[in-house]
Amino acid sequence: MPAETAAALPRPPARSASAPVLTGAQAVVRSLEMLGVTDVFGLPGGAILPVYDPLMDSTALRHILVRHEQGAGHAAEGYASASNRIGVAIATSGPGATNLVTAIADAYMDSVPIVCITGQVFSNLMGTDAFQEADIVGITMPITKHSFLVKDPAEIPGAIAAAFEIAGTGRPGPVLVDITKDAQQAEAPFVWPPKIDLPGYRPVTKAHGKQIQAAAQLLAEAKKPVLYVGGGVIRSQASAELLALAETTGAPVVTTLMARGAFPDSHAQHLGMPGMHGTVPAVIALQEADLLVSLGARFDDRVTGKAALFAPNAQVVHVDIDPAEIGKIRAAEVPIVGDLKDVLVDLDAAFRAVADDRSDTTEWWSFLDGLRDEFPLGYTQPTDGLMSPQYVIQRIGELTGPEGVYAAGVGQHQMWAAQFIKYERPNSWLNSGGAGTMGYSVPAAMGAKVAQPDRHVWAIDGDGCFQMTNQELATCAINKIPIKVAIINNSSLGMVRQWQTLFYDGRYSNTDLNTGHDTVRIPDFVKLAEAYGCLAIRVEKEEDVDAAIKTALETNDRPVVIDFVVSADAMVWPMVPQGVSNSYVQYARDHAPAFDQED
Repeated sequence: MPAETAAALPRPPARSASAPVLTGAQAVVRSLEMLGVTDVFGLPGGAILPVYDPLMDSTALRHILVRHEQGAGHAAEGYASASNRIGVAIATSGPGATNLVTAIADAYMDSVPIVCITGQVFSNLMGTDAFQEADIVGITMPITKHSFLVKDPAEIPGAIAAAFEIAGTGRPGPVLVDITKDAQQAEAPFVWPPKIDLPGYRPVTKAHGKQIQAAAQLLAEAKKPVLYVGGGVIRSQASAELLALAETTGAPVVTTLMARGAFPDSHAQHLGMPGMHGTVPAVIALQEADLLVSLGARFDDRVTGKAALFAPNAQVVHVDIDPAEIGKIRAAEVPIVGDLKDVLVDLDAAFRAVADDRSDTTEWWSFLDGLRDEFPLGYTQPTDGLMSPQYVIQRIGELTGPEGVYAAGVGQHQMWAAQFIKYERPNSWLNSGGAGTMGYSVPAAMGAKVAQPDRHVWAIDGDGCFQMTNQELATCAINKIPIKVAIINNSSLGMVRQWQTLFYDGRYSNTDLNTGHDTVRIPDFVKLAEAYGCLAIRVEKEEDVDAAIKTALETNDRPVVIDFVVSADAMVWPMVPQGVSNSYVQYARDHAPAFDQED
């Protein structure tokens, strides 16, 4: 992420000769105000209570009271992912802080810039197993870019300013600031801007020129190149630069689950999403390529399959702002450390300089276009009389359009949303990609709607995911955050059930949720949503789908929840089984053309 984005914050005023004396709690609030923060998500408790008192007097900060701290963390993620700003979550000590851990881990895996501020017990009680004490700094150390423990009120402005600097620069990610209660209550001069001293933290944004030249030369020589695009393109706000490079080189583009929207789905060079549930053209293109230009992607196992057999004939150009990612899974002939927004501009210029000697890729494109014709993405109608979930999700995307924001939970509905909604712009697709966190969707959609109030924001959720964080509907209703929730209700833990169908002989151990197909629904999602103050609709027939979606889009005074009762037998196709080579798709194509691809 560019440095200017991290700051996306106003320049602080000059340091005052006579700094005002504030309590540590007041310093927390003032620091957030000075950093340009406008929205925070949180839940008070004893150890953070001092902060909540001055927070009440702030006219610059909107505090949104969540019903569970995990919801605050995911809301901060959704806020950040939809807006390119830094999300903020606040919680108390002990269980309040530990309830944030799942969201922090999620943000760490997906490089989402959030700052979590937690209260801690009095410093003289630390280490005594005091009431609601937890070593949250130690707990979160493996899943944050950095965790601060603050015991001195004078250090609060510097810690919070540093947290924002770290969260938003380099490879974005979560930062935790844990502040003892005595530090919140004590007074100290409030000095702004604080001096930020981060020894050893020097993110590289400008790539080495020789590496850029080498990458351009490989691109020009390649007969089967592929631009393998990851979520780093979105985090660095480099979609326009990616489009320019793609059109300059003429190379095919694949966008990972985290990169959906980084490159327009409608573009002729886009082959779709690669990986376990990717399109056949995208999967085979990577496998058959002679050059992979990896842009902000990390060679995740869901993309590579068995890594040792992934793209066996390809040379690799790997561009990432995090040097630790380069060579971690796949050795790179040309490693490039830098910010993609800058690297793509430089690479485009370098390629133009050698473009006269470029290889002919006509045969490559002929092969790929043949795959697109032979294996279009599709689905079959269920035979049990229930609705097709793919149809429901596709209609949500078509009726809402590319200007909407779509936050998915985790499971089958997540994959269908990635496949059957067309994404034309970055920041329109939010999901838990690395951690695969069930319960992400509703609070993330809530945060996204706060950040993007003029856009339609959908939470596309499963009946399993929805039951993990649906309490945030109360937050949405009370705070007038009119998200739309589509429950893709197959009455089961769908993705687990799919694996049980394929790999466990249909032994459905503990995957039936009893939410949709019987006369007794536990819970009844319509009644539940109405109890939360939402407009609630149940849809069981395809002819009613459009009307329900249109009603949701026309309702902007409260949240809308639609219970779409769909078939439990629908599966996500294509599918590359875990732990096998992606060549499995090529083999299946040659020997069984109908493999894992519904008409």
